[in-house]
Amino acid sequence: MNARLLGTALLLPLVLVACGGGDKSVKPVADADYNDFRTKDTAGVGVDTSKDSKQQEAGTSLGVNAFLWRGALDTLSFMPLASADPWGGVIITDWYAPPTANGERFKATAYILGRQLRADGVRVTVFRQVRDGGQWEDAPVNPSTVSDIENKVLARARELRAQQAAPKG
Repeated sequence: MNARLLGTALLLPLVLVACGGGDKSVKPVADADYNDFRTKDTAGVGVDTSKDSKQQEAGTSLGVNAFLWRGALDTLSFMPLASADPWGGVIITDWYAPPTANGERFKATAYILGRQLRADGVRVTVFRQVRDGGQWEDAPVNPSTVSDIENKVLARARELRAQQAAPKG
């Protein structure tokens, strides 16, 4: 019963977003859309300046820094994706059991906290469970695991920004 309630709670926001009315157009973020994002200055403010303000008002641009968003998606890509909200900046993975870890599984949530590419612009939460007597039980996560993932997201975001800033030719 608890699993059903949890599933309903997780799906409710998605249903509400899908039921939004009006003439506002919302589209999924694809690589082509990501490549359209440009930064205004060297601080890495992830504002979509390549599209007009009408499209921004229509909700077709990311609400968070595009480099951090893509960096988080790339870093967590080894885990199955359960949910991704580019406007709110939340990525939720499904449970992942590493092939080498018998009876252990992980789940992660990444929060992109703003439009600037900053070290404190991403927060990751990792959940760990171990199998005990046929049941999954919550277990503590090594604190270095969380900081390692956050550092990889930041490194990937910087790499993506450097690739975009590099002269094309």
